[in-house]
Amino acid sequence: MDRLKAAIFGSMKTGYYVRHLVFGAVIGALFISAKLSAPTGVPYGEICLALISTLLYPYARFVYESVVGFIMGNNVFFVNALLMLVVKAVTMLMCWFLAIFIAPLGLAYLYWRVGRPSSN
Repeated sequence: MDRLKAAIFGSMKTGYYVRHLVFGAVIGALFISAKLSAPTGVPYGEICLALISTLLYPYARFVYESVVGFIMGNNVFFVNALLMLVVKAVTMLMCWFLAIFIAPLGLAYLYWRVGRPSSN
């Protein structure tokens, strides 16, 4: 079982995982700091959800980029840089907020691709 977990969670490239974990941590820190400065008190449930979303964000982003890569193929589009940055920020926020729902798809795919026992 430990080998299976290591195969699933360790199957992403380290640089890719760390980069998206840093982006997820920045989004999570902004979300938590906004919640902590709210006058209603500290919402511990929302902070726990933010921490979970931060940890699952790299897997949600993996699913998003896989789907977009499948749909778009190797096409290249020339667009305004500001528009592209806005679209990138929106997709990052979307993946972070929906990570708890999207990431299980990525983990299941990684299990299917890497962690399945061989049928010998």
